[in-house]
Amino acid sequence: MDSADSRLLPSSCNGKHRVRISVDRGGTFTDCIGVFPVEPTAADPSEERIVVVKLLSEDPAHYPDAPREGIRRILELATGRPHPRDAPLDTSNIESIRMGTTVATNALLERKGEPCALVVTQGFHDLLKIGNQARPRIFDLAIAKPEVLYQRVVQVDERVTLVGYAMDPRPAPRESHDGDNIVVGRSGEHVRVLKTPDWAAVRQQLQQVFESGIRSVAICLMHAYTFAEHEEKIGQIANEIGFTHVTLSSRLSPMIKIVPRAHSATADAYLTPGIRRYVDGFAKEFDAGFSDIRVDFMQSDGGLAPVEHFSGLRAILSGPAAGVVGYSVTSF
Repeated sequence: MDSADSRLLPSSCNGKHRVRISVDRGGTFTDCIGVFPVEPTAADPSEERIVVVKLLSEDPAHYPDAPREGIRRILELATGRPHPRDAPLDTSNIESIRMGTTVATNALLERKGEPCALVVTQGFHDLLKIGNQARPRIFDLAIAKPEVLYQRVVQVDERVTLVGYAMDPRPAPRESHDGDNIVVGRSGEHVRVLKTPDWAAVRQQLQQVFESGIRSVAICLMHAYTFAEHEEKIGQIANEIGFTHVTLSSRLSPMIKIVPRAHSATADAYLTPGIRRYVDGFAKEFDAGFSDIRVDFMQSDGGLAPVEHFSGLRAILSGPAAGVVGYSVTSF
């Protein structure tokens, strides 16, 4: 990258989505990189120009959103035309935007997520307070337990159990008979429905939560990784009541252990509404939204997710993961 390079996007490329932009939004600084085609010259035969913009992540006196401001400056450098701060950004020259962000990380650390409720099988209301009994510092006399993320717990009077559970990954087929309430779960395991919820009572419980002002709910029931019908019905009721975000553990993280599954569902319900508000507000800064450009966000696992699939749970380590991926690519 040559800081003296002032070549612009060729006129033949204007309006043809040729500028690729990457953004790392940190707690202090936001770094933006733009890559776009240019005409080679005798002094510089390269056919691409790379521009870098670094700015404060929070500077309300000059701009409301740092990634948007960085993209605006890159478009000015690429086209040589002014892009006013108070006007939606022209997307006709943008090919893609890739972003790593610490929005979810900061919300979790500072406990500034969305107020949420946890819906769980009756008798397990203190599941996440008890946890899995892990004691990494068993002789520490001053253990500080982190507070749970939810504000209220709804206990649903339901119960299912596994039938003839065995460690054999290829269990022998089992016959079911009318009246024994045995079904085959997603995992191939046989599940007996011991008690179906009273759906009118569930609706009343969720209505009380809704009237308390909570709009986000995490649903995690016993054995829902293989038998998800009860979770799905509760989720349907929550949507009908008007909850703006509903997380089902059976969809988000269909794993066999309920404690990590409940942690994942609660974290998603706590963080996703804030992530969605940020993404929706970000999209409104562009004249065509994200309808004609590709926008991906870095996930905690180092992979990219389309903007419509980006969620709070997978955003917790978005920024740090982007740094690790960038470091590995540039250093080895």
